[in-house]
Amino acid sequence: MMNLIIRKIPFIFGLMLVGLFIPMLSCAKETMSYKHYPWSFTGVFGTYDLSSVQRGYLVYRKACASCHSVQYMRYADLQQMGLTLDQIDKIAKEDQIVDGKDAQGKDFYRPATVVDYLPSPYPNTLIAKSVNEGKVPLDFSRYGMGMGQQADYIMAILMGYQNPPADFKPDQVGMVYNRYFPGHQIAMRSPLTQDSVKYTDGTAATIEQQAKDVTTFLSWTAHPHLIERHRIGIMMVIYMTFIAILILIVKRKVWSNVK
Repeated sequence: MMNLIIRKIPFIFGLMLVGLFIPMLSCAKETMSYKHYPWSFTGVFGTYDLSSVQRGYLVYRKACASCHSVQYMRYADLQQMGLTLDQIDKIAKEDQIVDGKDAQGKDFYRPATVVDYLPSPYPNTLIAKSVNEGKVPLDFSRYGMGMGQQADYIMAILMGYQNPPADFKPDQVGMVYNRYFPGHQIAMRSPLTQDSVKYTDGTAATIEQQAKDVTTFLSWTAHPHLIERHRIGIMMVIYMTFIAILILIVKRKVWSNVK
């Protein structure tokens, strides 16, 4: 009996592998191809173009923040994108934060400070659902996870708003055509318009440029310490290489007289 079970183990293992790969093959058939961009933050030595991150933050505040939160980010985290504390303090004071109740039991608002989290556009999920046809808009804190692959997807969605084909029929009222969104229809209107923001560094605010910048920002929000991690990783590689060479030299020295 035991020998029979042992003989069947490879067969059972093979069935398990087939079961794992069938869903992957099915998903592969449904996956749409997107244009691949040479993002600076991909790869072993990837790093962020902080100018693009800063521009992307401007686009986020202008086009996205009214619906989508970044609930895990504090204003102080904006230092990682190259802003000074004075600049961050000025940005924070533009926002109002709920800080308890006043004497009448109503929400008490105060200007945000650098230690606060960036505020949500909605006070609670009920209100968020009531103004978004029963759905809570995505939080963007970790939406950029996945590095280049996810960045290509976000970029494709932002650039995928096109005139619908003649046979396009939305499933629900209010859905619009998007070439790359699953099902080719999405409830969100295109958030970007030509020159909707003014970049202080003189970069032309085309729709594609805004899409690239806000995509870079969303990746940065998911990996704000990427540059520091890569710096530490490179230092560790250099250190371990030095130690390996030192050990090799000591080994040869110690065993040089042994025949």
